[in-house]
Amino acid sequence: MHLIELLKDWPCTIQGNWRNVTIDSVTEHPKRLQKNCLFIARKGAHHDGIESIEEALERGAAAIVIDRSVSESDLSKWSQSGTAIVTVPDCKRFLSYSSAQLSGNPSEELTIIAVTGTNGKTTVTHFIGQLLAQFGIKTAVLGTTGCYIDGEKIEEELPPLTTPTAEYLHPLLRKCRDRGVTHVALEASSLGLEMERLAHCRISVGVFLNIGTDHFEEHGGRENYIAAKKKLCSLSEQLIVNCEDNECMGMVKDIELPIHLFGRSVAGGCMPSEELIEPLPPGEHNRLNAMAAASVVKLLGFPEREIFTAFQFLKLPEGRMQLVEQEGRRVFIDYAHTPDALSAALQAVKSLNPRQLICVFGCGGDRDKEKRPEMGKIAEDYCDTVVLTSDNPRSEHPLTIIQQILKGTADPASVRIVLDRKRAIHQAIAASKPDDIVLIAGKGHETSQIIGTKELRMSDIAEAMTALHQLETLME
Repeated sequence: MHLIELLKDWPCTIQGNWRNVTIDSVTEHPKRLQKNCLFIARKGAHHDGIESIEEALERGAAAIVIDRSVSESDLSKWSQSGTAIVTVPDCKRFLSYSSAQLSGNPSEELTIIAVTGTNGKTTVTHFIGQLLAQFGIKTAVLGTTGCYIDGEKIEEELPPLTTPTAEYLHPLLRKCRDRGVTHVALEASSLGLEMERLAHCRISVGVFLNIGTDHFEEHGGRENYIAAKKKLCSLSEQLIVNCEDNECMGMVKDIELPIHLFGRSVAGGCMPSEELIEPLPPGEHNRLNAMAAASVVKLLGFPEREIFTAFQFLKLPEGRMQLVEQEGRRVFIDYAHTPDALSAALQAVKSLNPRQLICVFGCGGDRDKEKRPEMGKIAEDYCDTVVLTSDNPRSEHPLTIIQQILKGTADPASVRIVLDRKRAIHQAIAASKPDDIVLIAGKGHETSQIIGTKELRMSDIAEAMTALHQLETLME
């Protein structure tokens, strides 16, 4: 596509050579530049793309896009290279627009379901994919755990984000379309919505699951977090909303779109009999997740009785209430890293009537400090033994995080503290007895741990399996 054709419907000014410039791709990362690539100098939370313009020019960017005033000397210096410098009102939206255009607007040929909520996005999108598969619908699921087509993970270069940035998203949607996919269930994170990653993605159905405590600091407060979530309303053609969540209901009360409700006993206006709903993965939260997915599939025109019958085939994604067991000891690994999610996971395992319930968890560093004492209280209320450890401490000292978690507990002296996460998992499992349950919460499917500036290999699932195997060996 010629640059001038890409810009024809976009307000902008251009300096430098724009004639006969051909654009094949777009990026905001200089190291991903290739021939005929447009560089978007977006200002991010930790890096200003303008600082990378000279590197982009050296790497042969076909054109540069900015959205802020720069000095005349800089502008003159960049223009001397002969490369076009394009100024647009908003780099975030232009990145979304240009990526969609250069990919051939694949979302226009797909049925896209975007799921948002503090908790449950991954499970609901996978449930949607599994239910649609029962009707022979080729579906892609895209989110925290990667990209799956018909339940099989595909190897694709993606950033570690819940909602990929537009430069990755639209080419990936095009690949899905080319592979025969007709439906896509994707996770719409609050940060993804705020950063306009879905701004030029046609969304057939938007799903609101819940509003809890997460990412407040990154958004600058709770109100901004909710406002970011609400952006999904303006992007969707119709909505499915959790009628049991007051915040979700409040967000959509003035929205002039078709709205369909779900809850633990209702899916898209239908109240199925209990015998149809069973069996389901453990936990009331997974009942809600299943009903949200059923509401989507019902809205897409599939028969409700067959949808509920297909519940028997639902499987939780990796790292969501994932069970490993040996010698009567059950260990669940779950991604729960918010107060609501931790409470839901503990309720689920408590309902399995363990002899003793042991929980291993921590809280991530550099974010959402207010949830830490709340999670400490929740763990203490449900568990016989609480083991506090490191999650992804990032730049914070792990002990500082743990001390803040302890503020929510009534008896801090009874809480075990093991800073090393591997050791904490091994010690908790070694201390368990037959018929006990150990819940390891916070990281789920993740295979690394961020300590300071280092990303170290770490898998809760692998460590739990190793600890159980070692325990079995000792008992032989």
